[in-house]
Amino acid sequence: MNLQISDGAKAILARLKTAGYTAYIAGGAVRDLIMGNTPHDYDIATNAHPEEIKSIFAKTIDTGIKHGTVTVIENKTAYEVTTFRCDGEYGDNRHPIEVSYVNEPRTDCMRRDFTINSMMYNPDTGLLDFFCGKRDIRQGIIRCVGNAETRFKEDALRMLRAVRFKAQLGFTLEDKTAQAIKKCAVLIKKVSRERILDELNKILLSDNPDTIRDLHSLGLLKFILPELDRCFGEPQKNKYHIYDVGEHIMHTVKNTPKDLILRWAAVLHDTGKPCCSSTDSAGIIHFYGHHRESRRIAVDVLYRLHMESSSIKDIAMLVEHHDYRVEANYTAVKRMMSKTGAELFEKLLILQLADNMAKNPTHLPDKLRRINGGLDIYRDVIAQKQPYRISDLLINGKDLMELGYRQGRDIGETLKELLDEVIIKPELNNRAYLIKRAKELKSVRL
Repeated sequence: MNLQISDGAKAILARLKTAGYTAYIAGGAVRDLIMGNTPHDYDIATNAHPEEIKSIFAKTIDTGIKHGTVTVIENKTAYEVTTFRCDGEYGDNRHPIEVSYVNEPRTDCMRRDFTINSMMYNPDTGLLDFFCGKRDIRQGIIRCVGNAETRFKEDALRMLRAVRFKAQLGFTLEDKTAQAIKKCAVLIKKVSRERILDELNKILLSDNPDTIRDLHSLGLLKFILPELDRCFGEPQKNKYHIYDVGEHIMHTVKNTPKDLILRWAAVLHDTGKPCCSSTDSAGIIHFYGHHRESRRIAVDVLYRLHMESSSIKDIAMLVEHHDYRVEANYTAVKRMMSKTGAELFEKLLILQLADNMAKNPTHLPDKLRRINGGLDIYRDVIAQKQPYRISDLLINGKDLMELGYRQGRDIGETLKELLDEVIIKPELNNRAYLIKRAKELKSVRL
């Protein structure tokens, strides 16, 4: 098998060979090349020890020297070069307590997570596939190397990685691997929130974001996102829904484009429903106020996962307003745009489209007409540069102070009143009118 590896990777392999060592590209890069994809990065495995690697290459960084990894800079690109090793006992469900270096690749491959990631390759030797990784790629299977429980006890994040690879590659979990995840699921509590968030983000940005469903069926979700886990099986007995809350959420996520803010909003938009469920005398289930509860949950969840504050703010805004009916007229659209901003307004309507596509299709046509009508108006507002923000007004706080306004609430309230008039009639956004109107509003308040 002849795989087309990058020039930088070739150069590193050649330098190690010239120095008398054996070296291969390893792991995900080999998997990607076999599948016909371009690797995002290359990991290289070698029998050279870290100090020997550092002596061969001019530019190196001690990124993981304790575990045998040196980063080599070649053609302004970073390559992780790791010594063949055999890991001892894992003390924290992530890092081995001790690492022993070995001289041959098979032992190194034995410590890796999945068969599809356990292959090595160099142009001279060809493909090393000790655990049938190529076969599992061909069959579309995620299978652990060796004993699955052992692999997950070594690093509990591997359970989440298994689901992530399933989502990204469209593969299925081998039964023993799936059963081991169910048995070891509680260990995910020992994994840092940052690592969990990174894997969840990768699942959500895959072609199969609804693979989040597998986290529920495998027993992982209740330890990661219990607020979402309890949505599965929560009934929605009313004319608008055909799925329980969890399944509705999964269909909503599947309907969204590849945008992390949108997909997180879709995941969390109805998580408040189990707390807000009530049944009327006719047996119809209602979820009054669930948008506010969902927003509260979204903020709690995302802070817990250590997501950055700006993203939390945007996602919370989308969750809170996902059920808000924006009528397809210029005034309603611009008022909401004033609240959300242009970019987030578009995402809000896209979220509403995805949400309604995951409901009873009987009611879909009317909702689609309204939402698509709102999107058309939004695009027209942007194209025509119609004013919808206070900053779009041809008057500002300084102007109001010159008219005798005191700095503070009066200025803010006056600007909002002026904006509301301009939203209704864009032609009123001229300086002469706004100053005249500001004087009138000031005299009324005296």
